[in-house]
Amino acid sequence: MVRFSSRGEPHLFLLKLELDKRDRIRSMLEKPDIADERIVACLQANYGLHIQQVTFLPLGGDLNTAVYRAQAEDGTRYFCKFRRNFFNPISVEIPRYLSEQGLTEIIPPILTYAGHLWATLDEFRLILYPFVDGQSGFDVELTRPQWDVFGKALKCIHTMTVPARLAQEMEMEAFSHEWRSRCRGFMQRLDSESFEDPITLQLVEYYRSRRETFLFMLEHAEQYAGRLASRFNELVLCHTDIHPGNLFIDHSGRLFIIDWDYPRLALKECDLMFIGGGQGYVGTSEQDEEARFYPSYGQGTVDPLAMAYYRCERNIVDFSVECGRILSSQVSDADRANSLLIITWLFLPGGSIEMAYKSAAVLD
Repeated sequence: MVRFSSRGEPHLFLLKLELDKRDRIRSMLEKPDIADERIVACLQANYGLHIQQVTFLPLGGDLNTAVYRAQAEDGTRYFCKFRRNFFNPISVEIPRYLSEQGLTEIIPPILTYAGHLWATLDEFRLILYPFVDGQSGFDVELTRPQWDVFGKALKCIHTMTVPARLAQEMEMEAFSHEWRSRCRGFMQRLDSESFEDPITLQLVEYYRSRRETFLFMLEHAEQYAGRLASRFNELVLCHTDIHPGNLFIDHSGRLFIIDWDYPRLALKECDLMFIGGGQGYVGTSEQDEEARFYPSYGQGTVDPLAMAYYRCERNIVDFSVECGRILSSQVSDADRANSLLIITWLFLPGGSIEMAYKSAAVLD
């Protein structure tokens, strides 16, 4: 079970959820307002598929993404991903390119009749993949061979030469203050505004008892960002969100790296900070993860400054994203309560806050 300290934890919605898998709790997304018949018609018009049934799957943590399982008349199943609002074509171009280079740990999108990587339905982009049965890294402990595959695959990604046409479309690491500014804005609201609804009141109580921790993350991330920006940095292709939930293991034991929504040219530690970073790998300690991953990735030098920066920055981003949802009038109470729970996960023993403090201590 998820464990919490005794300091001001939110109990109200925890009793209602009665769940202990973080990806299961995140799976509370609502079915978008698209008739199934229109999805079937879109798949036939763009992919030539004769779909017998589509089933909404309440998976993932992105409120702008919805996924379906589609079954064709011949029994073949497909994974349909709908993305609205912000959509960057690089999120499908990069996995397609990596697959074309022979990286078998990537599931590439299926091309439309016209050779495109997505189709359009209303305000959504529809991306189609083969359907793979299995479990995420939040559900199953990686075996030693799977850690080996993971390390080798990530090394291959980090050493891959990105074609100029793709590199020009990609975000390049600039150690931006954007998320730190957002975090300060949320903190100011929680410090000064009055709220009435129970979920936000719980957020305020939880935040105020840990305000110094968020100030620590902000101050140190700002300091580290300045130091990194002032020097030469080798930038590589990074997934940027390679937590256990974005590792998928099929029923035969094959490992895949999924959800390439935010690839970026960044320091390799942008990905490596997840290894031993308190991200929720099942059945492992921080030392276990590093001992199992790095022999296959390679024992090259990990930059402690970059590692500390990315771990502090990640906590800032996670806190800001979930605060934004909790304070939004457009998000359901179930998802807002879920966001509050996610914020508490940052403070779990051995969690991402603790690992960020450890990385900062190495520098101090």
